[in-house]
Amino acid sequence: MKFYYFPIAPNPTKVRIYLAEKGIEIEQVLVNLVKGEQKSREHLARNPFGNLPVLELDDGTHLTESLAIIELLEELHPEPPMIGTDPFERARVRALERIADLGVLVRVARIIHATRSPLGLPPVPEIAEEARRGLPKALEVLDVEIGHQRFLAGERPTIADCTLFAAFGFARFGEVEIDPAYRNLARWAKDFGERPSANL
Repeated sequence: MKFYYFPIAPNPTKVRIYLAEKGIEIEQVLVNLVKGEQKSREHLARNPFGNLPVLELDDGTHLTESLAIIELLEELHPEPPMIGTDPFERARVRALERIADLGVLVRVARIIHATRSPLGLPPVPEIAEEARRGLPKALEVLDVEIGHQRFLAGERPTIADCTLFAAFGFARFGEVEIDPAYRNLARWAKDFGERPSANL
């Protein structure tokens, strides 16, 4: 297998954090988004949308979408479990991951790309403002959910942590402030940031 990524980009990053947490070794291939390599004929053959990440399978086919890639790898490498060990735990982890992704990561990305996009996209203040309005509620929900737990879903890391930490990293890169008033999340971010998986 080969994993195509670009550092800082949050969707590839959450998969890379997941890989590090699991101890899965896959060849990682850089696709330079800043140089526009995602628009090359070679990459479009891997993903017609020109997005990252992409997982190239052993048979030469390609899998796109970060969550689908993670779900496949979890099926292939079930230990240590990072989605859950029973239907109820898996449902809760998936719910938290969706909140982290759609509520935080997507909104952070919209703010960045609508204000000072590293890919050179034009500013769209209305999109940035709408994302800023929605971000606090998602952070509030996750702050309550984590409470005094070590990780978002309990006492071991899950895919929800991978997604949220990638979102926080992209926020730092794009100078999008995550309000420190969410104390549980601030404590979690500090602690998770000391894990080897968070320092790729």
